[in-house]
Amino acid sequence: MTLPAQAFDARAAATALAELRAIAPLVHCLTNQVVSNFTANVLLAAGAAPAMVVAEEEAGDFAALASALLVNVGTLDRPQAAAMRAAVGAASTAGTPWVLDPVAVGALAWRTAFCRELLAFSPAVIRGNASEIIALAGGAGTGRGVDSTAQSDAALEAARALARQCGALVVVTGATDYLVDAQSARGIAGGTPRLQQVTGTGCALSALVAAACGCGAVRLDAVAAVCALMKLAGERAALASRGPGSFAVALLDELGTLASADLAERWCA
Repeated sequence: MTLPAQAFDARAAATALAELRAIAPLVHCLTNQVVSNFTANVLLAAGAAPAMVVAEEEAGDFAALASALLVNVGTLDRPQAAAMRAAVGAASTAGTPWVLDPVAVGALAWRTAFCRELLAFSPAVIRGNASEIIALAGGAGTGRGVDSTAQSDAALEAARALARQCGALVVVTGATDYLVDAQSARGIAGGTPRLQQVTGTGCALSALVAAACGCGAVRLDAVAAVCALMKLAGERAALASRGPGSFAVALLDELGTLASADLAERWCA
């Protein structure tokens, strides 16, 4: 049975975005080598503060101090896995919300087992594409590397199963982003295909989701806010750019200049 999706509350999301920018949460990013710089710039543009503390010896200490923690397994290796275990354990003890981005789970066995291990530490949010969410929930892996071969709505039941298992909010991103908890799902349509032509936009969105978890606003509203922000920034950047290179620059500009009221205007018509 397909989980029906409701509209998200754009006005509440706009308020949450304003709170995020007022607080400027400090986001500890344990992310992949390909996207680290872009992720930091996206966080800065949106009004958050990035920190890339990667050593196992420091990761736990910093995770306990940060507003939120991002764990992204895109270029997972054994030293990074050890740092992630230290950070997640410390975050769990300290009450620091943390976000899991299960990049390419289902396509590769070791990272799949690792991410399932981390679920025991109760992530606040899990953010992935449809293939990753289906695989993390125990279904057959359908992804092609880091890319999904399924539409986001195909993962709604898997997302609800994960939400019930972990107590997490599960965000399935695609042409429509779905925010799924144990009882309901909310959809945010929009964006542009250009977002798939620049490496790291999904990973950077996961960092924004971590910022949303660390800003003190209602979690569902804040996560909806950053998902909507990325979609709207992408739409506007696509209009202002000639190709992927100028789009990446325009995306950062839009993330930094869009106002909270723009979210309400875009989705409350």
